Amino acid sequence: SCVQSKKASEMISITKSTLFLVGCFFILCTSCEENNNTIQKDLPYIGPVTLEEKISNGLIDTLHFTVPKWAFIIQDSVEVSHRNYEGHVYVTDFFFSSCPSICPVMSAQMSRLQYLLKKKNLWGEVMLLSHTVDPLNDTPAILKSYAEQIGADCENWNFVTGVQSTLYEHARNGYFMTALQSDTAAGGFFHSDNFVLVDQNKHLRGIYDGTSNEDVDRLFLDIQFLIEKEK
Repeated sequence: SCVQSKKASEMISITKSTLFLVGCFFILCTSCEENNNTIQKDLPYIGPVTLEEKISNGLIDTLHFTVPKWAFIIQDSVEVSHRNYEGHVYVTDFFFSSCPSICPVMSAQMSRLQYLLKKKNLWGEVMLLSHTVDPLNDTPAILKSYAEQIGADCENWNFVTGVQSTLYEHARNGYFMTALQSDTAAGGFFHSDNFVLVDQNKHLRGIYDGTSNEDVDRLFLDIQFLIEKEK
């Protein structure tokens, strides 16, 4: 009877251990399922925030940074400005056509984004904007040729040029990116390799590695979130 009691005790112990492991596994799976089903609530706002008191009721409004007004010459030798992009989600970057390093990869990623947007019927609701950092060489004709080479649909993707100092200032103050001439950089220019996501109200909502498949895929999901949020 002692042997039977011992065996029974061992069986109870094994059963308890098994139940404990099953319980842990169930909790882990439930946690994973909850994480996988988590709905994204919002995207961050990038840039300085200012507070403004409403005179009417004394409440404080939070004002997020907005992209300053701009106007540049595009690949068709006409001017395009912030007005053409108002009410649209858009993605922007900086490049130059003779870039021997990261620009071809960035342009390929932007072209892939264009494909994804068209596939999802978001082309037109979403626009693209690429700024040259080498305006002396990247004339409208050069930009048009470059756009054709990478398969850009210029109906909603513009390649802009202008005064070099204005372009560089806009990179820094408009999108918090770097653009400058550099004797040590490949091709003579240094610029950020990021894509910046701008929402319908000119707020910066995301910064992504323009050379990364994973980051550009994340950008595409964030674009869809912004579009759905406005509906």
